[in-house]
Amino acid sequence: MSAPRSNKRWIVHQPDLSQAAELAAVLGVSPVVAGLLIARGHQSPDSARAFLTPSLDQLHDPYLMRGMTDAVKRLLRAIDNREPILIYGDYDVDGTTGTAVLLRALRMLGATAGYHVPHRFTEGYGIQQAGLEKAVRDGYKLVVSVDCGIRAHEPLHWARANGLDIIITDHHLPDEDEGSPPALAVLNPNQHGCDYPDKNLAGVGVAFKLIHALFRERGREAQAPGFLKMVAIGTVADVAKLSGENRAIVALGLADLPRAVNPGLRALIDIAGCGDDGEMTAYDLGFRIGPRINAAGRMDAARAVIELFEAKEKAEARRLAEHLDTRNSERKEAQREIFNRAIEEFEGGAERAAQTHAAVIAGDGWHRGVIGLAASKIAERLNRPCVVISLDGDVGHGSARSIAAYHLFDGLTVCRDLLDKFGGHSHAAGLAIRREHIPEFRRRLNEHAASCLTEEDLEPVLAIDAEISPQSIGFQLARDLSALEPFGAGNPRPIFATRAFRVLGEPQIIKEQHLKLRVAGDNNRPIEAIWWRGGEESEQTPKANDRIDLAYELEANRWHGDIRVQLNVKDMKVSAS
Repeated sequence: MSAPRSNKRWIVHQPDLSQAAELAAVLGVSPVVAGLLIARGHQSPDSARAFLTPSLDQLHDPYLMRGMTDAVKRLLRAIDNREPILIYGDYDVDGTTGTAVLLRALRMLGATAGYHVPHRFTEGYGIQQAGLEKAVRDGYKLVVSVDCGIRAHEPLHWARANGLDIIITDHHLPDEDEGSPPALAVLNPNQHGCDYPDKNLAGVGVAFKLIHALFRERGREAQAPGFLKMVAIGTVADVAKLSGENRAIVALGLADLPRAVNPGLRALIDIAGCGDDGEMTAYDLGFRIGPRINAAGRMDAARAVIELFEAKEKAEARRLAEHLDTRNSERKEAQREIFNRAIEEFEGGAERAAQTHAAVIAGDGWHRGVIGLAASKIAERLNRPCVVISLDGDVGHGSARSIAAYHLFDGLTVCRDLLDKFGGHSHAAGLAIRREHIPEFRRRLNEHAASCLTEEDLEPVLAIDAEISPQSIGFQLARDLSALEPFGAGNPRPIFATRAFRVLGEPQIIKEQHLKLRVAGDNNRPIEAIWWRGGEESEQTPKANDRIDLAYELEANRWHGDIRVQLNVKDMKVSAS
């Protein structure tokens, strides 16, 4: 057998070695880490130190956010007058964690607070008039949204006409033409006229800024950082950029997570199998805890998340955590099925030739809770923007994901006359569309994408942070790299390349999808490497004594108390036998 041949183009960053050496000497870090800091925009010692030492001082004053004064004034009046407050949250992990922390915060301040998290399938996304009508019937006169509402103009006009005060906390992009909705106050760093210095906050992060301001007004500001554990989970799981304020939020929340006492959070950490060694990383949040929270909104009713974090007894918390775990297993299976069916539809469909720059794939009865996850995987596989639509009769609900070079929201805006509704970000969005409009939507989105993307944009590339020798690989480098945690969007785990590894022994295919091998450089020191899903991405595997180039992430892998350096392979190229 011969080695799988990669179709990815490697772009290897060439660091300024003298500049890296100078920064390394000033900071007391390795030249490799210094080179990574420089490449990520931290050329000065002050900037690099701030990056390496996240602190509470890096959290911005909440009153820099437009609308904060009005929001705080109204909420404190409601608290003082024992006026009930309804939190109207979104059903994804960002919205449910934000709802949970705001609910807890308001109750700690003495508020009478309830919550409503809509059901994904029976109510749909965002603030709906029916939900506001029920709030009025239930006696509420003040509603605070979490992670939704920035485009809910019609429901908010109804609310204003019916004496219902609305405070919007959101981070999604507002309607370009209509601007912010008619609310008592709008907290959104991305709204027009807001000078808040960090535009990358997740929805849960915006909710936290409101909590921070409220606790300051009540002389309890020192308690606000205690909420960062949950805010960190929502921020990472929402794939918000881990730079600036988000980096501080996640780093501080992670440091505090192993000491969590909330029964629901403790049960979730336990069932997700993380934190056993007293340490947690952004990986634990994004791939273990976050998906279990998100699964509730995708597969069932997101209320279970709030109930989990409100649970007082360990047994009840465990039951609810197990419920989320089961929903997550169901989510994985549904996602796998939709991904496979969507790829088949794309590759075998009559429209295949026309989808040169964007993939629009529709199917009847596809599980609406996982189409966004499938779209993300397909966009990664095809290296082009992707929209996956679940059809139910004449109506389709879609989720869209993009690639780095394409502003998806702009593309949807060009097609807005074909869409019943849409909303989202530059690289992720949701939409509703009639079945008969899908062919024209597919044509027009491809036309727009073709006007924005070059052939090079559509070519799969792998950015390599540095090329290093086999001798450089070891525990010391792994420890050095941990200073750059937390890794995630905006601060990815570094990818290294090493040339001409020799394959030791015959590689193994594990569970029919993962490729495991042992390699060595000229020093003959064996190193373990694994390519997750490498068996699926290539039809063949390398054989003993093949020479291969590897692109990989370096990890100190803990397993049953044993720690080993492992290469998590991202790509492989054959050199020679």
